[in-house]
Amino acid sequence: MAAVNPKSEAQSGKPSGVVVPHVLTFGQRLGAWLIFILIRTVAATLRYRWTDCSGFFAKPPAEPAIYSIWHSRLALCMPVYFGYAKKRNQTPGFVGMVSASKDGAILTEVLKHLGVRTVRGSTSRRGQQALLEMTRWARRGYDLGITPDGPRGPSGVAQDGVIFLAQLTGLPIMPYSFHLGWKIRLKSWDRFQIPLPFSRCEVFFGKPIRVPRELSDAERETFRKQLETEMRAISSD
Repeated sequence: MAAVNPKSEAQSGKPSGVVVPHVLTFGQRLGAWLIFILIRTVAATLRYRWTDCSGFFAKPPAEPAIYSIWHSRLALCMPVYFGYAKKRNQTPGFVGMVSASKDGAILTEVLKHLGVRTVRGSTSRRGQQALLEMTRWARRGYDLGITPDGPRGPSGVAQDGVIFLAQLTGLPIMPYSFHLGWKIRLKSWDRFQIPLPFSRCEVFFGKPIRVPRELSDAERETFRKQLETEMRAISSD
């Protein structure tokens, strides 16, 4: 999943553009399927502990929301969502924003196996159009998903695209994260975390953030910092 910044396109004067679907090779499709199987298998072995500080799920069914998770924790973003949040709402499904890159095409294939719909867009490409498409899904009652520091980082720094999305949709932003006892951390820009089987997984849901539809640039920055602070507070590493 990816963050967006509609200002970047507006300032550049370049159009959002149309995503030409990257045709995955047989090997890439097979790889995406294997990643899906690996996620499902490892997730089933984890020992979960749920810490919900949000109050959002206290009176089910919970309303639709924008679920926000750091890029480094994408591996378990959907098992965690389905394991807790989806059991407490009645939304028709989940739509994640995914980068318009070739890597995003593979992630889209993985998410399709997980039963997740996607919208293609990111900070550098097709951001405005992606926000509009996400808004249409929100009107149909779907939960939305975004990585506020993706797809290029800096890691752990929230971009303001998620704030724009909350303004457009009227949905609350639900920060969530987890801590793994056993994991592999890649040497990528985000130090991507790969869970190891039978690890302890402590899941945290932070306080929801409700963003007014009308905001000045200064107010939008205040909400961006609030989201970043909340997400860092529930992400211990």
